[in-house]
Amino acid sequence: MIFVVPLARLSEIKANLPDATPSLRTRLNPALGTFLLLIGLNLLNYIDRYILPGAQPLIQREFHSTDQQMGALTTAMFFFYMLAAPLTGWLGDRFRRKPLIIGGAVLWSLATLGTVWVHGYWTFYMRQAFVGIGEATFGIFAPSVLADFYPERDRNRVLSIFYIAIPVGAALGYLAGGELGSAFGWRTPFFVCAIPGLVIAALYGGFGREPVRGSSDHLRATGDRATVLGIFRNPAFLTGTLGLATLTFAMGGISAWMPTFLHRVAGLSVANSSLTVGAITVVDGIAGTLTGGWIAQIWLRTNYRALYLLSFWSVLLTLPCGVLLFFGPHAWAVPSLFAAEFFLFLNTGPLNTAIVNSVSAPVRATAISINLFCIHFFGDTFSPQIIGAISDRTNLSIGLGATLIFLVISAAILRTGVRFAPPLEEQSQPGS
Repeated sequence: MIFVVPLARLSEIKANLPDATPSLRTRLNPALGTFLLLIGLNLLNYIDRYILPGAQPLIQREFHSTDQQMGALTTAMFFFYMLAAPLTGWLGDRFRRKPLIIGGAVLWSLATLGTVWVHGYWTFYMRQAFVGIGEATFGIFAPSVLADFYPERDRNRVLSIFYIAIPVGAALGYLAGGELGSAFGWRTPFFVCAIPGLVIAALYGGFGREPVRGSSDHLRATGDRATVLGIFRNPAFLTGTLGLATLTFAMGGISAWMPTFLHRVAGLSVANSSLTVGAITVVDGIAGTLTGGWIAQIWLRTNYRALYLLSFWSVLLTLPCGVLLFFGPHAWAVPSLFAAEFFLFLNTGPLNTAIVNSVSAPVRATAISINLFCIHFFGDTFSPQIIGAISDRTNLSIGLGATLIFLVISAAILRTGVRFAPPLEEQSQPGS
């Protein structure tokens, strides 16, 4: 009898828990599980994207292509990525994002798998188009899903961790393309990296969750934040987007050509140049992204403009390193690349968070799609091909050096954007 009362009371307590327990489960476990699965998909997204630069000299040798033609392969992916973005953004603000994310991941994984049977330049070009369409869906929906799980002040921390997948995935892509490509043929890394994408897409289908749209927003949904037309007169969004676009022109072109640059200019082998770029990218990417996110998170406590300010300083500090990298002594190429990438990665989390925070949930997927269209149209869709064209007529150092002009423009735009940074949640009415 001594245990009857406690057990009975325990039953009463449990009976009163259903209202609270699902809330706790909804706020924590699904958010964390979905977050981890999205990181996994983002990692594979960037692995696939950077296999091509890692194996580029090998592919170029087989296809007997010019530098401009090889740059056009990267252009093809981003061109179709850019064209798909507005439609997928519209879909993401009107329908559940989970099936759209799964569909995009399956499409790019199957296109990557199909590379095993590619034996001509134009077939590879079409492969790039399908990859671009698949990646566009994921790149738009993942940040908007995470924004619905976490409030404005926490998004910098969350997205800084999420975007670590960029340098890690890029590094693994470089390594897979260079090392596996040199040892087993350039088609092998595409085959090896396609299967995990299908596996994680299936896991996301089973365990990923769709949060309530706008459930974590605290800033007021004003006309310039919550309507499609308002996006185009939202200075916080426009300066963040244009600053990132000009920065992406430089980053996209440099990332596409850097292994080839070290191979030609610094005299490294194809495998060693990809290994060097991959190692620097993963170390700098993790260190720079986490450091930038950490500094911005502390800075936000005293200045809500910190996301834009840190992004400005990140670009400004990269400029002298870029000059040494492209025009300094060849012996300085690797250390200059190390410093330049570290400073560039400082802004990854803060700048993407600034763009996500600049709009409200009703149009967030559309805003991200507009952002992606702009950063690829004005950024890395054409920069690899432009750099290749300049290289064909002069040399690769001058081609890559042209990207420094766009870093200067990016710094100027981001400095202007500091004035338009929106305040954080405690400066507005929560839930408004």
